[in-house]
Amino acid sequence: MTSRKLDMETMQLIKLFEQVTRARVKDLFHYRGRLTYIVEQGDLWKALGKNRANLLKLERLLNQRVKIVEYHPDKLQFIANLIHPLRIVDMNEDGDGVVTIKGPDTKTKGLMIGARAQNLRATEDVVRTYFDCQEIKVI
Repeated sequence: MTSRKLDMETMQLIKLFEQVTRARVKDLFHYRGRLTYIVEQGDLWKALGKNRANLLKLERLLNQRVKIVEYHPDKLQFIANLIHPLRIVDMNEDGDGVVTIKGPDTKTKGLMIGARAQNLRATEDVVRTYFDCQEIKVI
């Protein structure tokens, strides 16, 4: 688990998000080419808005793609939330902090891993912000 400092731009983006959605933001970062907001547990639907209206309004205001992820205190559920909408067949963690994800097909596994494993490493970095995690493997 790591802590990081927020700069003024990040704080302004969080404030804008909270004003538009009335949802509480836990964190904000760039993940897989999108501005990604981590919202408190239970605030996902409030953040999205009816028919994703809040999400679409934010994308229009910020002129970039936005992803909203609900925080969960369980590491495996948080990972599932983070890589959603990609489907997971099975996910487990061994005693050494290695999480193994089983995807339904080759295309989904490829999207989870990404070119030169960039998506997988980005997912690991985000997960390490909140949990102890040695590695994430996709099989």
